[in-house]
Amino acid sequence: MFSKRPALLVLAAISVLAVVIAAWLVAAHRARADIHAAGDRQLQIIALDLESVLEKFETLPFTLANHPDVPNAIERPDDGALIQRLNETLQTIQRHAKVSAIYIMDRHGNTLASSNWDMPLSFVGKNFAYRPYFRDAMEGRAGRFYGIGSTTSEPGYFIAQPVHVPGATEPVGVIAVKISLSEFEETWRRSEDPIALADSSGVVFLSSRTTWRYHSMRPLADKAREYLGGTLQYAGLNIEPISSLPKAEQAGFGEYVARPVGRLDWQLMLFPSQARVQRSAALAALTAALLVTVAGISWWALHQRRRRMEERLASRQALQRAAEELDRNIAQRTRELLDANQRLESKYAKLKEAEQLLRTTQNELVQAGKLAMLGQMAAGVTHELNQPLAAIRAFADNAVTFLARGQGDRAGENLAQISAASARMGAIIGQLKGFARKSHETVAVVDLAQAVQASALLLEGDYRRQGVEFSVDIREAVQIVGDTVRTEQVLINLLRNALDAVEGAPVRKVDVVLEREGNEAVVRIVDSGPGITDQVAPHLFEPFFTTKASGKGLGLGLAISSSIVQAMNGQLTARNHAGGGAEFVVRLPAAAEISNVEGGKLASA
Repeated sequence: MFSKRPALLVLAAISVLAVVIAAWLVAAHRARADIHAAGDRQLQIIALDLESVLEKFETLPFTLANHPDVPNAIERPDDGALIQRLNETLQTIQRHAKVSAIYIMDRHGNTLASSNWDMPLSFVGKNFAYRPYFRDAMEGRAGRFYGIGSTTSEPGYFIAQPVHVPGATEPVGVIAVKISLSEFEETWRRSEDPIALADSSGVVFLSSRTTWRYHSMRPLADKAREYLGGTLQYAGLNIEPISSLPKAEQAGFGEYVARPVGRLDWQLMLFPSQARVQRSAALAALTAALLVTVAGISWWALHQRRRRMEERLASRQALQRAAEELDRNIAQRTRELLDANQRLESKYAKLKEAEQLLRTTQNELVQAGKLAMLGQMAAGVTHELNQPLAAIRAFADNAVTFLARGQGDRAGENLAQISAASARMGAIIGQLKGFARKSHETVAVVDLAQAVQASALLLEGDYRRQGVEFSVDIREAVQIVGDTVRTEQVLINLLRNALDAVEGAPVRKVDVVLEREGNEAVVRIVDSGPGITDQVAPHLFEPFFTTKASGKGLGLGLAISSSIVQAMNGQLTARNHAGGGAEFVVRLPAAAEISNVEGGKLASA
């Protein structure tokens, strides 16, 4: 028996060692998977933040390209007043949008106007035709590029859009927006693990490790170096691999988790610490060894009950310590999950705030369009009120005279005329106040016939003064679900546009027809003007697009009207009428059940 004991001890030691090694390998694999999964989740959040910033400004150059001063400045670069006005406009938008720069280039790449026109390192007069974003925009598509500025030496993300003029098939210039991404590096430095963002060639241009910036993940091919040299993407820097850095500076550069981000094939990378894997594996191996040891001691204690009481107590204490350590690990993991959940909730709250800000801004734009229309109607309403006021004064003077003569019945007739004139003024002012009030987006059932009549009443004086034949044909009273104030705003915008359209026409006539087609309420507004040209038709409902003379409109009326109609699940269309002139058609769903919409809210326009 005693001769077998050494062999059993060796076998037991080999078994314990095998269990410990197996525990080490399993724990290391599981820890590596957990760390990679956590890194992937962290990268997902970072990628969402980065793409949110990039997409937030994606439409800014496209919108600015439709500003009338932009193509005018490209066509008239010698117009100093126009260029200066555009410089100031770009500077104001740049400061409010919080971007690095906004600038306009002609078809040769020469910068004509820039938001930093008054700074020592201004872009004005500089040529950027060698940049890829300029070439892409001149080919008619959006240009995107990240690089170090050749003028300011500051890196940034460039978004460019072509600038077109009516009638031209090719772009006449390019508008570009530069965005700084340096704030992401400041945030990434708080991470325990290195984070890096590399371009499609593998060059790191943003990183929590400053020494990694403008180094490549791998040696660059000759074609990549030729591209970087031609575009001056990194200002001619000599791009060397990170592996060429000293060991202390490339610490942590090894196995990584990657995620694509952006529209330029960027790679967002996180380099998990391998020390955590080793710690987790060591802890698991230690726990496994402890458990095996405890099991061996417990088994041995069954046979050595009288001699091993102290060892049994020690093994229980060791087991308790292992359980406490496990509880601490579970509690720590729970806290980490709670912290991550709180961060996600905070980001969601910020997104909700941004959505509310967008809704408020859109509502203010609708109210601004309404007040602009009120300004255009002010002269007509003043004229409509002056006539009753003059009549009231004349009837009042006559009543005084009749009373002095003792002709009470004649005085009563004059007072009745005064009352009728006052009632007409009250009706006009009531309609004007109702239209001017700010909408609260409350969904209710709207009598579309009343809305048409109220809108016609506000513009009736303007039509009469300009000698325009105006008819309203309500073939069927239809109710819709929506907002009364916004519905009247759409109708007044369209009636006002029709009045402007027939100005100077041989026959000046505007017809309004309200009818029902199936489950839809349809309002048709037909004018006898020149109609809609092929060049104007594609841009009719775009913001800031107008065919009116300067000072007579901002080009927002039809864009706002289309948004309001779409918010009520309707459609606003325009075409040339078969009998001549233009025809605008508003289609809205007819109200089915009144009780279904009480207390609701209208979608933001």
